[in-house]
Amino acid sequence: MQLERLGATPQLRALTAPELTLARITVSHRDLYRLLTDGPRELDAEPSGSLWYNAASRAAMPVVGDWVAARVINQEQAIVEAVLPRRTLFARRAAGRREDQQAIAANVDTVLLVCGLDGDFNLRRMERYLTLAVESGADPVIVLNKSDLCDPATLDARLAATRSIAGKAAVVAVHTLTADGIQALQPWLTEFRTLALLGSSGVGKSTLVNLILGEERLRTAEVRESDSRGRHTTTHRELIPLPGGGALIDTPGMRELQLWATGDSVDRAFDEIGELAAGCRFRDCTHLSEHGCAVQAALAAGTLPPDRFASYTKLRREARHHETLTNPLAAFEQKRKWKNMHKAIRDIYKSPKHR
Repeated sequence: MQLERLGATPQLRALTAPELTLARITVSHRDLYRLLTDGPRELDAEPSGSLWYNAASRAAMPVVGDWVAARVINQEQAIVEAVLPRRTLFARRAAGRREDQQAIAANVDTVLLVCGLDGDFNLRRMERYLTLAVESGADPVIVLNKSDLCDPATLDARLAATRSIAGKAAVVAVHTLTADGIQALQPWLTEFRTLALLGSSGVGKSTLVNLILGEERLRTAEVRESDSRGRHTTTHRELIPLPGGGALIDTPGMRELQLWATGDSVDRAFDEIGELAAGCRFRDCTHLSEHGCAVQAALAAGTLPPDRFASYTKLRREARHHETLTNPLAAFEQKRKWKNMHKAIRDIYKSPKHR
């Protein structure tokens, strides 16, 4: 019954047909998977034809952390027949011109957003990660790694700056010199819970995993001194059972993090701006130039930092664009709006005044 320690519930078992086996995806590489079951070993697996045919999108196919119903073929192989309902899903916009969702990890309870306290420290990137974490449904925790590289004054200043943009997310500082350096993570390393480590290359995610496991499980590499950036030592996403129960998902560093989130998730990630907006005179205030705007008043008074507001408006604009492209009705209205605008411009230039 090892799956119970990873968060399996009676409801998940009830959703699995009697002839199938409940399993969890530990590794996903294209369309090949590794499954953890109640059996003694992991199984190699691939999706069934019906799963491919019925999937609404690429993001609906199995990813690391998914609970699935599998048909066991032999002691080493299985076929994934169905993806069971996801509680949470961390995803981003896939690279390219199309508005496609790329699923990163599923059924995560807590997202550990790892940022280095060296040259990698970047509040604007943290805000982007926080927005995606809010969209996912998981609880975010900001982990500031490499605290051993900071003097006390710098560490205190960066902790304060991070807490100012973290909202309700916890903020902890750790280092990986000794096991004592990660004691601040203990409240989240519990049985039945799944954690995911997310962050850019070189922030020390693999080293953190090795220290949590108490063994050199993952390969690590030094970062460049010039810009504190690292190479991708983790090349795939992997779910690793923890010795005390629960699981940890390690992911490759993300150099590009395009937004896949709604405006509501942006508002919740920037909750202090949302609270200010409630005091605006107009309900549909854009917070740019309207009379009676509480957000603009806070900017003028110096209680809302301009760079924080600039980041909010940028992410809000990206979310609005995303919603327009993924909502057929909104996309139609946007297309109709531009069509009417272009027609009006043509009519103006066809008038006698412009001949």
